[in-house]
Amino acid sequence: MAAPAACTRFSDNYDLKEELGKGAFSVVRRCVQKSTGLEFAAKIINTKKLSARDFQKLEREARICRKLQHPNIVRLHDSIQEEHFHYLVFDLVTGGELFEDIVAREFYSEADASHCIQQILESVHHCHSNGVVHRDLKPENLLLASKAKGAAVKLADFGLAIEVPGDQQAWFGFAGTPGYLSPEVLKKEPYGKPVDIWACGVILYILLVGYPPFWDEDQHRLYAQIKIGAYDYPSPEWDTVTAEAKSLINEMLTVNPSKRITASEALKHPWICQRERVASMVHRQETVDCLKKFNARRKLKGAILTTMLATRNFSSKYDAHGRSIITKKGDGSQVKESTDSSTTLEDDDIKEDLENSHYIPLTGESDEADEIRIVCPNKTCSQLSTSSYGSARKQEIIKMTEQLIEAINTGEYEAYTKICDPHLTAFEPEALGNLVEGMDFHKFYFDNVLGKNCKALNTTILNPHVHLMGDEAACIAYVRLTQYMDKQGQAHTHQSEETRVWHKRDNKWQNVHFHRSSVTPPFAMK
Repeated sequence: MAAPAACTRFSDNYDLKEELGKGAFSVVRRCVQKSTGLEFAAKIINTKKLSARDFQKLEREARICRKLQHPNIVRLHDSIQEEHFHYLVFDLVTGGELFEDIVAREFYSEADASHCIQQILESVHHCHSNGVVHRDLKPENLLLASKAKGAAVKLADFGLAIEVPGDQQAWFGFAGTPGYLSPEVLKKEPYGKPVDIWACGVILYILLVGYPPFWDEDQHRLYAQIKIGAYDYPSPEWDTVTAEAKSLINEMLTVNPSKRITASEALKHPWICQRERVASMVHRQETVDCLKKFNARRKLKGAILTTMLATRNFSSKYDAHGRSIITKKGDGSQVKESTDSSTTLEDDDIKEDLENSHYIPLTGESDEADEIRIVCPNKTCSQLSTSSYGSARKQEIIKMTEQLIEAINTGEYEAYTKICDPHLTAFEPEALGNLVEGMDFHKFYFDNVLGKNCKALNTTILNPHVHLMGDEAACIAYVRLTQYMDKQGQAHTHQSEETRVWHKRDNKWQNVHFHRSSVTPPFAMK
């Protein structure tokens, strides 16, 4: 890619400032343009580490971003190629994610959702008019220009975007994020611009009730739902949504892409263009509450999967490069093992860096969910902390995890509650794929199951891997072996893979979240 004629080196035009984010091969830093004093975000890619394919993707991303100039798209202002580094200079976007902003609002209505999706559709319409298909529309890529009230929604992350002239339909490869993939992509049929509209339909559904239209812990079942468009509008939350809003969702989530509404047509839908008359102005507190859980769920699961990839702890699912293992079905087609529903996929790869490989984290936002974000999953544990201090901290986390499991083994609920945050969240098979919050779900097992069986129970933690996230947060991934005796006196051993997120409050570690991969014996469920 040719650099602008007026500038051959990045440092001629810009002063680099503090770091804003980091990826596997890139770092994002605030920069100031010398001639104007304006602030931007510079994505600095180390091209020495890129493969030929990665370099082609980088060139494609820059070429596409240069074509797009719209108030609802994060704009590329400059692209400078030097010997070992490539600099992409973008808007400095400081408002954080749209979905995080919504849950912080005092008032949120259907009309607000209409305004949000209108801005998203405006950005998509601009992309499509310029022969660009984004392919990865999802909440993580919807940012706000600033913290100011009414700030514009900005579409980011064109790392998977492709150029598709006109209404061309072709097979461009398997790419996107599981919960937002369209039926035609999952069926490996020719596709084009309608894939973005399907993702908009999923986003609009979430904007109205706070949870997605398609969901399953098992990715194959999730894909089966999407392929046939198996969603509904359950009571009572959908009872208060207008028929016009549901009508637009139905037109977006039409399985046949040739019959799916276009971005241009969607912008003319009454629920969008006649918002004041059609969309409800009633505050949707239940949506805000559900959206808070949805936000926490995707952030926590992203951190958990990142930890699994970083530690290579779960070798049965991932190869040495952290890529999902591909298995063959009887019909010879390739099927990807279940991965996280918020993880971007392209072809046979899991994105090397879930948060930062292509997504430009131009904000310095900090919230409760962000505390558990792992910035650089490709680093080893020893690289993420100073050796002696970090080693002591890691042993502390392992010890706390052992104490927690001991409380479970002995059926001591009071000891368990002292180690756990009162708002503990959990993903476990017993919760049927739901994010469980609070202690009541766990207390049931202590009251009815654990104490009756704890004498015949022994637990061993194998291969513990700890990641420290600052001084007050840590994540541990391990294999848990549980030995127990059945009623006939036979010994059994059960294995599960677990991840626990710890947070230090008032100088005391508390377990704030855990994730378990498989059903444990009925007396070892926590």
